[in-house]
Amino acid sequence: MSEKETPKPPKTTFCNDIDLNRWREYDNILTDSLWLFPHRMKRGGHQLDYHGNFIPQIATQLFERYTKQDEIVLDLFLGAGTSALEAVNLSRRLVGVELKPELVAYVRDKIPPHLLESRIRILQGDSARPATLAAVQTELAAWEQQFAQFLVLHPPYADIIKFSDRPDDLSNLNSVEAFLDSFQAIARQGFKLLAPGRFAALIIGDKYAHGELIPLGFWCMERMNRVGFKTKAIIVKDIQGNERGKGRASNLWRYRALAGGYYIFKHEYIIVMYKPAARKR
Repeated sequence: MSEKETPKPPKTTFCNDIDLNRWREYDNILTDSLWLFPHRMKRGGHQLDYHGNFIPQIATQLFERYTKQDEIVLDLFLGAGTSALEAVNLSRRLVGVELKPELVAYVRDKIPPHLLESRIRILQGDSARPATLAAVQTELAAWEQQFAQFLVLHPPYADIIKFSDRPDDLSNLNSVEAFLDSFQAIARQGFKLLAPGRFAALIIGDKYAHGELIPLGFWCMERMNRVGFKTKAIIVKDIQGNERGKGRASNLWRYRALAGGYYIFKHEYIIVMYKPAARKR
């Protein structure tokens, strides 16, 4: 840069810290709808310690694309805390809700003590209940906020994996319709808690049952549309290399696929949605 030239002030959007004057420098930010990650990131406190948690790279991409530093992420299916750890790593705040008390304690132990409450707030509860909505609003108010700036929804993939014996656990519901109804109730809570004009991400896969493919991803997206969300993008993420090793069982699955006429799932979806901004009167 010559002495006469002065650096341009950052050109950012309302929802992230990406300087569009330097857009060519952001090679780490994915903008294509196919995400390929050969392995799970293990730095920053992340580890494969809970079957069913999504890989940290998903949180990294979403938080950098749809939030600014110090903004608040709301995760209504916190699980083993991938979102919470990446919020710490990327200097975001987070309110996480988890149904299982033992997981709440487990995640709290992962977070540096000085960041608990000041940056990361973790609640135990059923995300579908009005009491949980009120509890999240209380946590937001402690930060002088009415809404979160980003919403993460990573529900169980129906009954593929049973996560607990609790009757209010979505993985224990006795039909896909019951699962979708309960998921919709949680999505409605998330809609109320998300700032108008801001984004949400649904992380979900499909399932097979009785010889039929059940498109959970698209059905959950439709339920989010029902409560008011608009669909922004559908991303397909490759899950090869992110599963626990199947060993010899992989040959058995291939045999069954050839015999049964189906294809083995090697992908899941990240569906990006947004809450419409309030109309000006």
